[in-house]
Amino acid sequence: MPAIGVNTKRQTMWFTAAALCALLAATGAAPPATAEGVPLDNAGIRSMVTGKRIYLATPMGGELPLYYRANGRVDGTGEAVGLGKYLKPKDSGRWWVANNRLCQKWQEWYDGRTFCFKLNRISNTKVYWMRDDGRSGIARVGR
Repeated sequence: MPAIGVNTKRQTMWFTAAALCALLAATGAAPPATAEGVPLDNAGIRSMVTGKRIYLATPMGGELPLYYRANGRVDGTGEAVGLGKYLKPKDSGRWWVANNRLCQKWQEWYDGRTFCFKLNRISNTKVYWMRDDGRSGIARVGR
């Protein structure tokens, strides 16, 4: 047990969090975003993905790039991460935004099922996604 007056990491973290909360309360500022980021609404989702490549981190390492075209088409390729062993290496489909969720339907991937995602902005180049079946992860936003 540490001596009185000697801060442990836990004490330091608790003090820092308490001080930040007190500062926010005093200034009337909103609390900081959670570890998953700030939820995006319809307009925020469109701004985040339209005309950009979104790189999904894969469990095997590497990234799966998805290109969200302004015309509502989405193209994906899993060639760089070796997905050709498991599914068609390239596919395209359509995407849209509804009820503050990014939805997409591939021609062949996922047997053409529609999936929708809630997106939370972590930074200008990172987004936390939560698919409607409970899966989640981090993606990198590129150009």
